[in-house]
Amino acid sequence: MRLARLLSRTKLYWGLLIICLIGTLTSPHTSSGNNIFLSYANLTDVLRQVSITGLVATGMTMVILLGGIDLSVGSTMGFATVICAMLLTKPGWTSASAMGVPAAVLTCGVAVALAARFIFMGLARGSDASAGRRREITLSSWRSVGIPGLLGLITAIAVAWWTAGQVPVKFGVLGVLLVAPCLALVLGAINGLLIVTGRMQPFIVTLAMMVSALGIARLTAGQDNAVVPVYTGTNATEAFELLRSMLWGVLPVPSVFFLAAIILFGAILRFTTFGRYAYAIGGNVEAAKLSGIKVAQVQLTAYLLSGLLAGIAGVLFVAQYRQGKPDAGAGLELDAIAAVVIGGTSLMGGRGGLAGTFVGVLIFGLLSDILQLQNIDSNVQLLMKGLIIVCTVLVQEQNLGQLFSRWRFSRSREAGADTKTAESHRLPSATKVQFAREDLDEAS
Repeated sequence: MRLARLLSRTKLYWGLLIICLIGTLTSPHTSSGNNIFLSYANLTDVLRQVSITGLVATGMTMVILLGGIDLSVGSTMGFATVICAMLLTKPGWTSASAMGVPAAVLTCGVAVALAARFIFMGLARGSDASAGRRREITLSSWRSVGIPGLLGLITAIAVAWWTAGQVPVKFGVLGVLLVAPCLALVLGAINGLLIVTGRMQPFIVTLAMMVSALGIARLTAGQDNAVVPVYTGTNATEAFELLRSMLWGVLPVPSVFFLAAIILFGAILRFTTFGRYAYAIGGNVEAAKLSGIKVAQVQLTAYLLSGLLAGIAGVLFVAQYRQGKPDAGAGLELDAIAAVVIGGTSLMGGRGGLAGTFVGVLIFGLLSDILQLQNIDSNVQLLMKGLIIVCTVLVQEQNLGQLFSRWRFSRSREAGADTKTAESHRLPSATKVQFAREDLDEAS
């Protein structure tokens, strides 16, 4: 029983190990006899390729933990690629800068205001608690609203001055990393506000945003299938090449973003109040409301972060493929959901985590790499991925310990049924013998 419980808890890691073993055994070899699957270049290339899906899956995990879903991340990422490519290659006031600069200014102002309000509220509570007064601070207090609002306004003016100065020329790496994700964050905010205030189903809202974001991206790019090329050194800054290079010659830079997101948001889910609230809301939203949890704020934050990570993934896509196009994220939302489900996060919410999502993303990437090394047809690859997802979900939902318990219970029940059957066959015989003895005694 202990072995079954241990296997059940570590089944995801065993799955990753089995995938690696299959890849090692089936991998072709180079002319010098080296295993291609285990080569450093191949493994780092897999890590680079899964980074974009991993960033999107990180945001998707937080949304699914709350019992929601975000189908718009693929289109949001495509929109971010168009914005990023246009900011890099087309100087002056374009449609990309006209949308992106105000979004960045608004986002930075609100973020600074919220951070300052959190700090000043904490200082005010501390001073009141030391003075033995009541700990509650009213919203009309200068320290809780006035100072944060002023700091947010000053920051917004500073960001507007800095970004407006870059509009006549091409945006640098820092500018692109600020503007494109902020615009994607605004799309995530629209999703969250419609779900929270409009009380609409997340599936419907994000489906509508998926279509709308694709349309906005195409309008921004100029035509339906427009591709905005980014050639480093000719029409884009050479500093952008850093986003596709190797960090200290060891790790691809996109994977650093992915690992940082997993560690940061994993710690938030594990150690902060937001994480505990997210699991509580996903487990039972009505109970969470009755417990005093601000469900709307947590849900809005999750969709904000999902949009933000999709925007960062769009910037990394442009750096990796040197182009921006509206349909760059077509099908990405399904890959992200598949990775989250393989990682053990329940689609019903309240169960799972980012450690499982990290392993799920690696399993998905290694599986694709193995199929490509075997030169298997792309349609067959899709079929095999679908089958593996179904099998994985079956194993995830049906706990191995429970399966063993059911198997043992069925065996014991069958054994009990056999014993009862034997007794039912023996009892009449014994009764007959007893009756025969009683008849013999009466006759004697």
